[in-house]
Amino acid sequence: LERSGPRPRPPRFPRLALTGRPMRIVALAGGTGAAKLLRGLDALVPPRTLTIVGNTGDDALIWGLHVSPDLDTVCYTLGGWIDEDRGWGLHGESFRTLGEMVRFGEPTWFNLGDRDLATHLHRTRLLREGQTLTEVTAKIAQDLDVSHAVLPMSDQSVRTCVRGPDGWLGFQEYFVREKTQVEVLEVNYAGANVALPAPGVVEAIASAHAVIVCPSNPITSIGPILAVPGIARALEATDAVVLAVSPIVGGQAVSGPAGRLMAACGFEVSALGVASAYAPWLDILLVDNQDRALTPSIEAAGIRTIVTETVMRGREGEIALARRALEALA
Repeated sequence: LERSGPRPRPPRFPRLALTGRPMRIVALAGGTGAAKLLRGLDALVPPRTLTIVGNTGDDALIWGLHVSPDLDTVCYTLGGWIDEDRGWGLHGESFRTLGEMVRFGEPTWFNLGDRDLATHLHRTRLLREGQTLTEVTAKIAQDLDVSHAVLPMSDQSVRTCVRGPDGWLGFQEYFVREKTQVEVLEVNYAGANVALPAPGVVEAIASAHAVIVCPSNPITSIGPILAVPGIARALEATDAVVLAVSPIVGGQAVSGPAGRLMAACGFEVSALGVASAYAPWLDILLVDNQDRALTPSIEAAGIRTIVTETVMRGREGEIALARRALEALA
């Protein structure tokens, strides 16, 4: 696996610390939006002080390969490999294998690039040899030059499913194949009730100075993580300050179907709805300038509200939002 072109040098910003010591941070992360904030954090905190707990609810078997879209997006972004234009996959990608699979009648609605296939082939082989998803993810992150710990939420299978008028769909079928055009009547996290947190997840939350919930879909990115028994309880019990960044701005999702899914699950499509979803354990919510008027309602629920620019425009925007979050935590 080779980078196409030189790897961008990380911006030179002063590292933030807590009382002279590096701040131990846990981040709950989905895909694209989370990866951008994590890249901003990576520019500001020392290596190995950030533990990322990634969503695996939208993992899928494609052509018999175990694909972990959110874990891969985080690792590709932090390692400097991500396709910036698409926001997923590897830059300099080609799709010749995808085109060839057509002749065999294989489904091609999920776009697997030729270089990206190497990650999935490697992951699948290691899993079939008996390694856990936690072990495999750590190896992949290291090989992709990620300087922080990346953990799946669980080593057991938890799959986000949505029920439409014609029955249940896996999340990738809903999101990629159907392009989110199916009316969502219900969301379920299949397998969550018997899953366990991945080794290190609960311990990291318990020992953290701070927990950051990235601006990810509350229903299908953060929801599956919270559905694993023990993780929400750890958030309620931790002494860490728990901060979230709202992915809803001005009553709309910054990207993706978060708004429609929140509405389907009975939450108001607003920063206030995000606060309601996280209320049992949330201390601080960062909301966009457009949502300043919601501050009194959110703070009435006992959640400190910080108004700032939450839409990350370019690397400077990522770092600015990460800095604002760290300042609020410090």
